[in-house]
Amino acid sequence: MKSIRFKEAASLLLIMLIILGTAVIRFGLSPQIPVLFVIALLIFWVKLRGASWDEIHKGIQEGIGTAIIPIFIFILIGALIAVWIQAGVIPTIMIVGFKLISSQFFVPSTFVVCSLVGLSIGSGFTTISTIGIALFGMGVALNANPALVAGAIISGAVFGDKMSPLSDSTNLASAIAGSDLFAHIKNMMWSTIPSFIVSLILFWFFGNSSSHISAGKITHTMAILNQQFTISWWVLLPIALMFICAWRHIPAIPTLFINIIVTVVMIFFQKPGTSLQALAKLISDGFVAHTSDATVNTLLTRGGISSMMGTVSLIIVTLSLGGILMKFNIVQSAMKPLVDHLHKPGSLITVTILSGIGINLFVGEQYLSVILPGKAFKGAFDKMGLSPLALSRVLEDGGSVINYLIPWGVAGSFAASTLGVPVLHFLPFAFFSLFSPVFSILSGVTGIGLKWQKGKQHHTTNENQIKEA
Repeated sequence: MKSIRFKEAASLLLIMLIILGTAVIRFGLSPQIPVLFVIALLIFWVKLRGASWDEIHKGIQEGIGTAIIPIFIFILIGALIAVWIQAGVIPTIMIVGFKLISSQFFVPSTFVVCSLVGLSIGSGFTTISTIGIALFGMGVALNANPALVAGAIISGAVFGDKMSPLSDSTNLASAIAGSDLFAHIKNMMWSTIPSFIVSLILFWFFGNSSSHISAGKITHTMAILNQQFTISWWVLLPIALMFICAWRHIPAIPTLFINIIVTVVMIFFQKPGTSLQALAKLISDGFVAHTSDATVNTLLTRGGISSMMGTVSLIIVTLSLGGILMKFNIVQSAMKPLVDHLHKPGSLITVTILSGIGINLFVGEQYLSVILPGKAFKGAFDKMGLSPLALSRVLEDGGSVINYLIPWGVAGSFAASTLGVPVLHFLPFAFFSLFSPVFSILSGVTGIGLKWQKGKQHHTTNENQIKEA
């Protein structure tokens, strides 16, 4: 197959984005359908260009191969949610939260709590699917805007995932750029702290203006939870185990297996007559609540392996699309010319961030949104005299944090299916993800917090002035 030129690659990507955006945003279609349609068009196009079926199949296989571990993790998270509800873990967290968190400051408190949990365990997915579900339930009981609460949960989870030394994406960005991990985390504060502060202020403002607290409803919800579930401090043992595994650097899969097994033992201890068939149905199909309150039933009827199949199918088709784009160098061809025309730090950082956002839009995978721009622009950062720390921060701000805002993205689809709120509903309230790239670009334009290689800033500035002249 002949090499693809920039205009051809850019036109293809633009057509894809129009199809996906129109189908999902304008017509409200499930993302799987337009993604499959785009894959069909792309296969037809590369076939006309002389690609073999083996090459096409290999591209699909390579694309899906990057997500085998996340897919397995999502399946385990589905099982974990179900057994956690059955064992009373999530209901207990909700009741403790009702007693400890001020209803007046619930939304900003949710953001802070999820930030701390995410920082401690280094996983945005785990934060959303555990403490996030409990806080979402509290938000529903408090009559808060579900999209606003979801935005606070996701923003906190993204902050914790971004700033934790235990996070996969943080370690990846540091490794791709060639920077020290803890120096990378420290340097990210230039964009992260302003984003955190602005997000906290906005959550306080919108939380106060949109909530209509009902003390009677809270009391009623707590009474139902106490009646239907085992509410006790000891049922929080799985939470403690999760933190212990995180700090012992035990990977996600064994951590989830340990947590599921311990929770299942708790279920048998609470209800000795539980059959294996009932347990298997719980893990497979999820927990089904049968209380006197329809809102509580809707809230706690969730989890199970089957609940993750929609997310898994979206991941498979999205990464199949990404695999074909990568196999035939379509994304690479669209990015390459940009590198050769960047002579200022502000423009380089802006384009790198936009590239990360573009990869999220076209490929839907947060790791690739870090890897591809990192490899494409690393030479440009070195040539301009910028430190690897400058690149690693940009890769986080334009890559991994944005994936939660993409309806067909791995993280976005996971958050939507777990909380039950569509991506386009919580997107306007995911303030931390929205502001992180903004403050990163401002840092590049103003030079505030921008890290240079030793002795390179003055020299590079003079070179740029000569070129402009």
